[in-house]
Parts: sequence; structure tokens; C-alpha cells
Amino acid sequence: MIEIQTASGLDATITVPGSKSITQRALIAASLADGRSILRGPLTSEDTEYSSRALRALGVHLETGEDTWYVDGTGGTIGVPSEHLYLGNNGTATRFLTSVAALGVGEVIIDGDERMQQRPIAPLIEALRGWGVDIESIRGTGCPPLRIRAAGLSGGKTILPEGKSSQYLSSLLLVAPLARQPAELEVHGEILSKPYVAMTLEVMAEFGVGVEVAADFSAFRVEPARYRAREYRIEGDASGASYFWAAAAVAGGRVTVANVPVPSLQGDTMFVPLLARMGCSVQQSDFGITVESDGRLEGITVDMSAMPDVVPTLAVVAAFAEGETEISNIAHLRIKESDRLHGVCVELGKIGVHVDEYPDRMVIHGRGGKDLHGAAIDTYNDHRMAMSLAVAGLRVPGIRITGEQCVAKSFPDFWQRFAELS
Repeated sequence: MIEIQTASGLDATITVPGSKSITQRALIAASLADGRSILRGPLTSEDTEYSSRALRALGVHLETGEDTWYVDGTGGTIGVPSEHLYLGNNGTATRFLTSVAALGVGEVIIDGDERMQQRPIAPLIEALRGWGVDIESIRGTGCPPLRIRAAGLSGGKTILPEGKSSQYLSSLLLVAPLARQPAELEVHGEILSKPYVAMTLEVMAEFGVGVEVAADFSAFRVEPARYRAREYRIEGDASGASYFWAAAAVAGGRVTVANVPVPSLQGDTMFVPLLARMGCSVQQSDFGITVESDGRLEGITVDMSAMPDVVPTLAVVAAFAEGETEISNIAHLRIKESDRLHGVCVELGKIGVHVDEYPDRMVIHGRGGKDLHGAAIDTYNDHRMAMSLAVAGLRVPGIRITGEQCVAKSFPDFWQRFAELS
């Protein structure tokens, strides 16, 4: 357990680790490329270690240093691991590597921890079957563990029955160039988290693969192609930066995150304009993105379907605003590392915030941070719950974060960097 120290009048410039989302996409593209790629500034964390270990088991030679990784791509030739691929609660890697493993020849078992075994993957299974993959959920739950009897991808047309997790769509796109014939993908239903799909397409393009895309992201076509090895620099993580921008909003003062660029591949940078709507001052320059606040905030109404990872951060900021903040179109938060929609409502309630929970939205009744009190916060072993609720502790004495080690999933030295604020 760690107790957060209150602070006010912040004045800090910090850097954040590399983007987890970009790191995992670039790692897949580099692993499938011809030749050696050099990744600069990747994220070293629990999640990326799971990804790296699994790719090594699939035949990729990968050297990981402190700030530079060397990846010797296989040109799309994927081996069969001698053991099950265990990916913990890394949803991105589980979904991405399910498709990568299908490129090989032989049986592969993909598994995860107890929570990962509850997280749905059935839409991806169905779409891969459309490309000729023999794949099943071993327990018939539509969740891991999975059995893949791999024999490559046939290509042709397949349907992704729902776009509620952008990771299904990104997984399919990343392997589509390696299919035996042009691969066509049609997506049914609402497509959430579109910025993550755009990120995938951009990373693919950087590694030499183009995709034909419908304007609304409902259809894609990918010709057979080879990824090209290259040197690639990874941006600082915008989701990780959100906690520090939120700190300025809640505690007052100014915080600059120096290594998230403008423009960025990451949709989560759009969190900053939301803080501006709530009353913060925002500056963008060659030195990074700065958020400044006098602590006076106003509630807003916002559709957060495109930015699910920063919903907990926004909810914490909203607790210190005057008036209601309605955060809608976020049902997909329930299938993250924890049920974040429910968890945020419960934990904010512990410190005295009035929050209404609905199936796909929440309403935070802000009172400018008045009458809030300390409490022991449960993280549900979810890194984003831990980091977002820590921001409240800058203003409210006595907030204690239990299970704080869960930040290792995406931001191993978060507590050291967060302490620098005060």
C-alpha cells in the first residue's frame, strides 16, 4: 500500500515511457519484416515482456536494451512454440499474437491469467475462421485459452462480427499482408476506439505495407506484401501522460510532458482538449504539451468511445469540477483488465464522490472537490485504476493505493515519477 502525498501549485516537466500501444504494434511489424529493425524508445514493462517472450517462442530473434531493441524479422515465417504461449492479462498481445500464431504450421495454445480467461475474443476467432484458420476456445467460452492448428492464412473475404474492441481489428490487419491471396475484411456493428485502428494503419505504413480503407473503417483490403525492416522511434505514452496532465488540473499549477509529440499517432492526446474544455490552459510547443490550471474546473459531457484508456483519469478530474460530467459510450470498459466502469464508480464513491453508474456511461456529480475524504483504494490489479486514483490523492489527504505494484504492466517507475510532482 502507498499513501499519496498532497501537493498544490505544481511546476514540473517530466517524460513518460514509450507508448505501450505503439510498442506492441511496431514489435509485431518488425517481427514479421525481412531483416533487422531497430526500435528506439520502446516501453519496457510487464506487458511488453509478455509480448517479447511469446515472439521469441515463435522464432523471432529479439534483443532488448534499455532504450533500443533489435528485432530480426522472420519475413512472415512463424515457428511453433515448444510450450503454451502464456500472456498474463495482456489483452493486446493475446489478440495480436493469436493472429500471428495462425501464420505458422502446427498446434499453438494461447493462454492467460484468470482475468484474461474472462475477456472475450470470439469475434476474432470467427474472423480468422473466415480466412481458413482452425481455431477454437478450448473451454467453449469465447475466451482464452485458445487452440490454433495453424496452417497460414488463406486470405479472401472475412467478416469481423463486431468492432467493440479495436484490438480484434488491429490484430487482423497486422497479419493480412501475409495471407496467400488479397485479404478483405468487413466490420459489422459500431467500431469503437478508431484512433487505435488508425495507429495500426500508420505503423503498418511505416514498415512498408499499405491498406485500402473505407472512410468509416467498415471495410479493408490488403494485398499480399512484405513488411520492410527499418529504424523506428516510439512516442512517449499519451495514456501514461494523462495522469500528469490531470495532476495539474486537480492540484493546480503547470505540468509539461516533454516527449509526447504534436501531432501524435495516439488518440489519447485528445484528453488534453477535454481539460481545456473544463477550464485548463493548454500549450503545445517543441518542448512538449503543457497543462496549467488554477484548480477551478467545470463539468462537461463527452462521448469517450475513442479514448477508453483515459476514462478513469477524466472521471477523477471530474470529481473536482463544479457540476455534472457525463462520460458516455464506454460499455467496452467492462472488458478491460478489470470492469473499469464499475470500479471507477465504486472507488470514487469511497472518497465521497457521488457517481451514477449505467450500463454504458457514468455521471459524476462534482462539487469542486468539497467534502471529500481519504480512503483505501482497491486497484482490482488494474494499472489504470491505480494511476488515475492516485491523482485524487494530490488534493485529498489520506488516499492510499492498495496493490500499487500493478503499474508494472505499463509504467514500471510510475510511483517514482509521480512523487517528483510534490
